[in-house]
Formats: sequence, structure tokens, C-alpha cells
Amino acid sequence: MLYQWQEQNANYPSIVSQNNASGQPIGWGALSGLAADLKTPGKLYGVNDSFYSAQPAIFTIDANQTPARIIHKLTVTRQGMPAEKLDLEGIAVDPKGGFWLASEGHPDKEVPHGVYHVTEYGEIDQTIPFPDELLEHQLRFGAEGITLADDALWVAIQRPWKDDAKDRTKLLRYDLANQSWQAVYYPLEPAQKGWMGLSEITARDGMLYILERDNQLAQAAKVKRLYKVDLSSLKPAAIGSQLPLAKKTLVHDFLPELKAGNGIVVDKIEGFTLDSLGQGYAVTDNDGVDDSTGETYFMKLGTLR
Repeated sequence: MLYQWQEQNANYPSIVSQNNASGQPIGWGALSGLAADLKTPGKLYGVNDSFYSAQPAIFTIDANQTPARIIHKLTVTRQGMPAEKLDLEGIAVDPKGGFWLASEGHPDKEVPHGVYHVTEYGEIDQTIPFPDELLEHQLRFGAEGITLADDALWVAIQRPWKDDAKDRTKLLRYDLANQSWQAVYYPLEPAQKGWMGLSEITARDGMLYILERDNQLAQAAKVKRLYKVDLSSLKPAAIGSQLPLAKKTLVHDFLPELKAGNGIVVDKIEGFTLDSLGQGYAVTDNDGVDDSTGETYFMKLGTLR
């Protein structure tokens, strides 16, 4: 790459961290999900994925600064110790306190698919496993986002499982009151190369906002998009039955932002949320810089229509 010195504000980095109580920078990477504080505009929460398998964490992000700043790191624990067997890919704020987390399973590594509730101190206090009728068709491409709407959790499954057609994947709905699972299908764009899948799901004002992407980078990257689905149009059905197909509407194409620095278009746009004022934010996953160019792009999108 070639770089040019200019008398302008730097466009990178777009997210950094402040020092912790010991005077050391807060370590972070592999950001794989975003959620917004329910009251404070520009206050967000993110999670890291299994690249940091011994350090599952929730990060507090102040997006009112430029660059955005990670101001706190909360370790996710089980019985007081950093929780193992997690691959955190989604986070939602629980208005009753704490957070809901979605973990992508990996059967070969004995990492279970599931949903976890953690307290405000990061301790896991509730585990919701996926139902057997879903797991009998499992692959490792599982939960990639979680959100809360009308006392129900919605979970986006990244890619089709064994019982799915190749052009669709499931959106799961878990009713917190009666503790039951249902689902609908989400239609995927055709993949020109590689595969197509989901990366995030966010509920806001009667809509589900869903990140859809291919697994390509650089010139091969074609789909890095945000779609929305009207919640009122969804009629979830029992898992194992014939599932209805959702109708999606394009909201935003992220390729212009990902190309803006004239560098390599990265693969994984993995986090999206809308804050309490309806301002949109997105972030890419740098895979902990392992087999990756290593950039993390944090995008402030303003109000989306």
C-alpha cells in the first residue's frame, strides 16, 4: 500500500481504548457484536469472539468521541472465573438488568450453541440451550446476533444448517414468558463466490435490522449490507415445521464505507446497533489479526431510513 501525508484529520483508527486502572491500555480485538445502552445516546456495548477464548468480555464503548473509545472491559464469568466454551457473537441489553449473549457453537470443539444471561457484573446466571429439534441438524455456523423485542429474544443463525435450503437461514424466536422456541426463514442473497450469511440482528421501532454479508474481501467483496424486516409481518412457526419466509428491504450498503480508505475491503462486518436516538453504528471483526489484515473499522452512520 502507498500512504500520503495530508493536513487533515486521520480517518484511521476509528476506535481505540483508554487505559485501565493500572495505567495499561484496555486490550481488545475481534469485536463481533454491538448493542446500545437503552438511555444514553452514543453509549454502546460490544463483545469479542472465541479468538480470545480465555477472555470472553463485554466492552463499553463511548461512540460520542472520535475515534470511538473503549472505556471499560467486563469479563464474562462462570462461578467467578472467566467462562470457557463460549464464542460470543451477539449482545443485547436486558432492561431488567444485565445482558443477553449469543454464543456460536462448534460441535467438534464441544462448544455448545446457546443463549446466556449475565448480570451487570458479568456472571452467567441463566443458560438457554438450543432445542433438540434444532440441534439434530446443527452445523458450527450458529448464532451471530441477538436482540430483544416484545419480551422475546431473536437470534440470527449465520448460515443454513442441514435441514435448510441453501438460499435461506433461520431467525429464531425465544419467548421468555413461556420458554418456547419458534423460527422463520430469512432469504439470503445469491453468493457469487464463497458463501452468504448473517452477522447481526437488532430490533428497533417494530423492525428487525439484519447484517448480511458474503465471506469475500478486496475486489471479490460484493455484499456487506443492512436489511430490515417488519416484525409485524413475521409469523414464527414451530421448529421442525414448515417455516414462513421473511420479506426484507435494503437499508444500507457498507461497501462505500469499507472502500473509503482505499485499502483492502475487509471480510467481516459483524456488529450493528441503533442507539437511543436512532443513530446507527457498525463495526468489523479483525479476527484478532490472525490471518487477517487486522483493521477494525468503526462506522457512525447517522439516522438510517
